Amino acid sequence: MSGSSVTSSFAVADYVVFAVMLLVSAAVGVYFAWTDRKQRSAGDFLTGGRRLTALPVSMSLSASFMSAITVLGNPAEVYRYGASIAFYAVSYVFTMLITSEVFLPVFYKLSITSTYEYLELRFNRATRLMGTMLFIVQTILYTGIVIYAPALALNQAVTGLDLWGAVISTGVVCTFYCTMGGLKAVVWTDVIQLAVMFAGFLTVIIRSVVLQGGVINIISDSQQGGRLNLLDFDPNPLRRHTFWTLSIGGAFIWLSIYGINQAQVQRYIACKSMTQARLSLFINLLGLWSILLSSVFAGMCLFSVYKSCDPWTTGLISAPDQLMPYLVMDILGGYPGLPGLFVAATYSGSLSTVSSSINALAAVTVEDIIRPYTNFSEKRLTWISKGMSFFYGILCIGMAGLASFMGGILQAAISIFGIIGGPLLGLFTLGILCPLANSKGALSGLFSGMALSLWVGIGAQIYPPSNALSQPLPLSTEGCNFTTAHGSNWTSSTLPIQNFTSVAPVHHGDKWVLTDLYSLSYLYFSPLGTITAITVGLVVSILTGGYNLKVEPSLILKKEDTTIYHFIKTFTGRIKRRSGHLDLKKDREMTFGNANPAFSDFELD
Repeated sequence: MSGSSVTSSFAVADYVVFAVMLLVSAAVGVYFAWTDRKQRSAGDFLTGGRRLTALPVSMSLSASFMSAITVLGNPAEVYRYGASIAFYAVSYVFTMLITSEVFLPVFYKLSITSTYEYLELRFNRATRLMGTMLFIVQTILYTGIVIYAPALALNQAVTGLDLWGAVISTGVVCTFYCTMGGLKAVVWTDVIQLAVMFAGFLTVIIRSVVLQGGVINIISDSQQGGRLNLLDFDPNPLRRHTFWTLSIGGAFIWLSIYGINQAQVQRYIACKSMTQARLSLFINLLGLWSILLSSVFAGMCLFSVYKSCDPWTTGLISAPDQLMPYLVMDILGGYPGLPGLFVAATYSGSLSTVSSSINALAAVTVEDIIRPYTNFSEKRLTWISKGMSFFYGILCIGMAGLASFMGGILQAAISIFGIIGGPLLGLFTLGILCPLANSKGALSGLFSGMALSLWVGIGAQIYPPSNALSQPLPLSTEGCNFTTAHGSNWTSSTLPIQNFTSVAPVHHGDKWVLTDLYSLSYLYFSPLGTITAITVGLVVSILTGGYNLKVEPSLILKKEDTTIYHFIKTFTGRIKRRSGHLDLKKDREMTFGNANPAFSDFELD
């Protein structure tokens, strides 16, 4: 396997499996369009009538969180940099705890459709519109990339699947079932697509384990190749991936998604009770762990198979994101239908993310831009919601076309998602946790956080970190022996360590401070924006009379809204009851009356 080129391509069975996945997704949209054809409100279309239960919502949260970038990117990351991304599991715990205790109680009790509606209730309309526009820009950009990236990785050179046929079919199917079925269709197709994603991962993992002679051999290969780098606790914030950057920086990034991002919030506030909403978050946590573990182990399988003949170094593929599709065609090409299953899994990741984005974009447009300025009936708003779903679907397909011309800017564009999310997280945190924060402070904090995180993010692209901070692990071609597509014979006994990280330019004088700042781990861009937004927002609010501000109690987190408060209250109450402290006086009075029992037999003269 590791010493030959791959010449197989998609068979008829593979196209059938891929097409069935798309057709099932479309059928779900038709089903919910028919069953909910009498729904009268735009809110029902966008929130599923707030009657959903925890299990499907949790699976939808997991699926929409994990795009094709996870299916293709995580294994490639493990292959090149090691399994340290497994520490994301820690950040997921922080994310779910904070989301369920801080953001969920406020959003759920307000019964709002758009999270950005909260910004107007708490601050003013200008803050709401600013937050809405930032969300729309980042989501359209990111969604176009999510549509295009898997098509690029699975293009004709690897699987034989036509690039633009895949892009257009993905976008059209998503647009169709979002427009027809609303949030219910999105949630239930996410459930189906999550199952397909797991099936694709398991197929690759099981076949790799069989070929490599067992799980122990794969772990051993990964250990010898330095891929099990799980004990890196270096606190240096300039290091690309360590325990701290992944767990702390990752927590801020995922919190900006789960805590305030419309696509995720819209799901859990659609649950029929707050208990169900909280439960959906923690069931979703199990799903996230499972997907992360599957993708990390798939990366270990990838390294085990190609440990002695790297297909990227030898030119068999043109980008690291093509490693997983190449592996699939290599080890599963002789089993018709199985490569199609993996491609279906990859596109399930895209479909779930794109559908979530389209539904969220329609929601914020109707609730934040159209409804406040019109007197349209609910029936007309429902039709407008469907129209906006269609419009944004076409726009995202167009964005995928634009992404095809971006080339190396793709990674920078994806980074903008985190750069924008950090300051927005700071803005919402100000509103929910800081009663003295006013609109002047909110906007000042948002602009300051955005400016700083964007500055550092752009600087990191211009002055990339040094090799010592982000060096890929060694790749080998010593076992290669095959004929290339150009007819030449490739043989190699040894090759020096391959390092594909660009060399950072050398800077002198007073520029070293800035270059160090630009070398900050990309996972810290979001915390940088969040902390800046909160700090500046609080200072400006205090200076502009924030102490005199009176805020509606429902817009601020109260301790009674948290499960931690009720847990502590119940726990301390039980301790007091067990000690008998609370009932001591009552029991004594029942037994002896009000008199002191020590003197009950004495009479005083």
